[in-house]
Amino acid sequence: MFRKLLVPLDGSESSELALPYAEQLADRLDSELVLVHVFEDSEAAYRHMHEVYMTQMVENARSGVQSLRGQSGRTVSVQSVLLHGHPAEQIVEYAEKQDIDLVVMTTHGWTGFRRWMLGSVADRVARTIRIPVALIRIAAGHPVPPEQDLEAFKKLLIPLDGSKEAERTIPFVEQLASGLQAEVTLLQVIEPFYFTYSIPGDMVQLFHTPEEMQEIQSRAHEYLERCSRRLIDRGIQANTEVGIGTAADEIIKVADNLHALVVMSTHGRSGVTRWAFGSTADRVLHGGRTPLMLVRTSGDSSSS
Repeated sequence: MFRKLLVPLDGSESSELALPYAEQLADRLDSELVLVHVFEDSEAAYRHMHEVYMTQMVENARSGVQSLRGQSGRTVSVQSVLLHGHPAEQIVEYAEKQDIDLVVMTTHGWTGFRRWMLGSVADRVARTIRIPVALIRIAAGHPVPPEQDLEAFKKLLIPLDGSKEAERTIPFVEQLASGLQAEVTLLQVIEPFYFTYSIPGDMVQLFHTPEEMQEIQSRAHEYLERCSRRLIDRGIQANTEVGIGTAADEIIKVADNLHALVVMSTHGRSGVTRWAFGSTADRVLHGGRTPLMLVRTSGDSSSS
C-alpha cells in the first residue's frame, strides 16, 4: 500500500526536515523514495544548480536509510525528479500520475532557491490531492527534527465519528501499524450539545442530559471496540478512547498527550456525533502540533 513515497523539497532546510521521517517510513515499510523539486520559468537558467542540489539530497536520503538499516544489506531505491511549473500543481499532478502512495512534506519552508512558502504549498496539496499526505509540522528554528517528533510514528491516533468515510482510514492504519510496529488508539469525540430549530426557525444550542450522555458514551465505546477488533485480530495493539468536547480540540489534545501521528479522513458525516469532518480535519491541520496524515475518502471533492 505504501510502495512509493514522494518528498517535495524546495531547497530550504525546513523542507529537508521531512527527509528523516520519510527515511524512517521507507525503512520500516520497505518503500521507494522519490524526491521532487519544482522550479518556475524565472529559475530555468539555474537548472544545473537544481540538479546538483537534488543529487546531493538523493545521496543524503540513501545515507539516512542505510544508517537505519545498518548491516542488513537491504537497500531502498531513492530517485529524484525535477519538475517545471507551479509547485503545488506539479506535486499533485506528478504524484497522481506516477502512482505515488504517500506524500511526505513539511508544513512550512522558507529560503532556498525560490523561497516557497511551503505552508501554503502543503495546504494546497493537502486540499487537492487524492492520495494520502503526511504533514510534518516544523517550527521555525528547528535545525534538526526533535527525537520526540520521530517517536510519533510509534503511536497512531485514529479519530472516528461513526461514519463509513472516517473508517476508510483503517486499512491504511493496518499497513502503517504493522510496518512501524506502532500502537493504535481509536478516538471518538462526543459533543455535549446539539443544535435544533426553534419557532420561528432560529437555531438554538441544547445540552444533552446526563442520562443521554451516558447512553451516547456507551454506544461510542461499543462502536470503537468493534472497530478495534479488526486491528487486534491482525496482531496490532489497539486501544480505544472516548472524549467529550469539540472534535478538533479533543483530537489535538489527545494527540499531544500521546505524541502520536494522527491519521484521519478529510471527510465524514452521519454516525453517532454527526461531525462535519471536513472542517474538523481543517482545524486539526491548522491547529495541531503532531504529524498528521490525511486520507481523502472516495468521492470527496477537492475542498475540505
